[in-house]
Amino acid sequence: MATQTSEASIDIPLLEVIRESMMDAVYLIDPESSNIIWVNRAGYKDLQMEQKEVLHHSVLSLQKDVHCHEHWSKIADVIRQNKKFTFVGSHIRKDGSELPVEVNTSLIEHQGKEYFLSVARDISTRRAIEAETQERSEQIWFAVNACTDGLWDWEINSDHVYFSPQLKKMLGYGPEEMQPVVDTWKNNVHPEDLPMVLQSLEEHIQGKRERYEATYRMSNRNGHYIWVHDLGCISLRSSCGKPMRVTGMVKDITDYKQQEFKLLELAAYDELTKLRNRREFKRIFDIQLDFAKRHESSLSLCLFDFDYFKTINDQYGHLAGDFVLKEISRILINNIRSTDFLFRWGGEEFALILANTSLNEAEVLAEELRKLLSQQVLNYAEHKIKITGSFGVASYPEYGKNQSELFLAADSALYQAKSRGRNLVCSPESEIILEKN
Repeated sequence: MATQTSEASIDIPLLEVIRESMMDAVYLIDPESSNIIWVNRAGYKDLQMEQKEVLHHSVLSLQKDVHCHEHWSKIADVIRQNKKFTFVGSHIRKDGSELPVEVNTSLIEHQGKEYFLSVARDISTRRAIEAETQERSEQIWFAVNACTDGLWDWEINSDHVYFSPQLKKMLGYGPEEMQPVVDTWKNNVHPEDLPMVLQSLEEHIQGKRERYEATYRMSNRNGHYIWVHDLGCISLRSSCGKPMRVTGMVKDITDYKQQEFKLLELAAYDELTKLRNRREFKRIFDIQLDFAKRHESSLSLCLFDFDYFKTINDQYGHLAGDFVLKEISRILINNIRSTDFLFRWGGEEFALILANTSLNEAEVLAEELRKLLSQQVLNYAEHKIKITGSFGVASYPEYGKNQSELFLAADSALYQAKSRGRNLVCSPESEIILEKN
């Protein structure tokens, strides 16, 4: 039995303040023996004891996770060295049940003698919340994994990648296949799509894009390509804000893409705007690029879309959105040069091929179109609708020697225009200037 020390030797007024004010359990402990010298009301109530009962105990008899006197001596040495110590364990109640606690112990001196003052907080509620949160997280993760075609989780520093069983199944692999490294994923992406995919991912990591998103072709186990929509974002950062992990999900959209291609093959022109469509863009671009290469001339590409176009659909309805697309397309086609080719890329996105046009000339032409758009007031029903556009331009051969490279450069410039406030014209040169500033 531990030796009982008289409470009278302790500063009684101080003990009264502690006894009445502290909601957490407070213990005064003899560092050598670990005996409990004093305990406040919260302390002995937590233990389901009277105060006198607690004073016959020590840390060794009350704390489940301190195993022997040698163990206690090591803890006491740490407390003396650091002047404080935090310990998470379990107190043993009178009925034998366990009370999870977080104990913060400080070294104090009184009348030339050392004491340990321990404040023990009941963390049973916290433990229950943590357990529930962990269980809920596991349930959510399981549901997401089951409902999507595939999940991935990339640890940037180690290059380790977790591929979910559903993702492996989508590609025709078994649960134990697919090495968990980035190259496994890269090697399965179609070579023509890989630069675009990597650029989108890198721009997200660098903070240039709010999230990573890409639609591309991916090889399955049989070597056949399927179309996927890949969406992800940074899920963990270091204390200084450096990206540590990126997590995302992949959806097989092959059926959707095949239907899309069939529809594109039905006509070379967009039904709504009467502009050339994306399929025609690829065909005409190749012709113009081949001409530029043979004659060593310039070729520029301008990508643009309407700012906040979704708000028009939300506010006035989709018929209003269709009206705006048709009217603006008509205005644009009447204000470009006869040598230019205008395309509806999709939604409110457009592409403009500028033959025999340098980057500076393309910026001037794009700025004219931007101003033209901003000056338009379209009358729809009883509403007056205004629209602005963001433009990205790039030129051959400076910023791309093939269709894919030039498109990526113009798309990146367009993204810069949108991220810098919209209703702007940007080019790769604009990005260089921005970095210098």
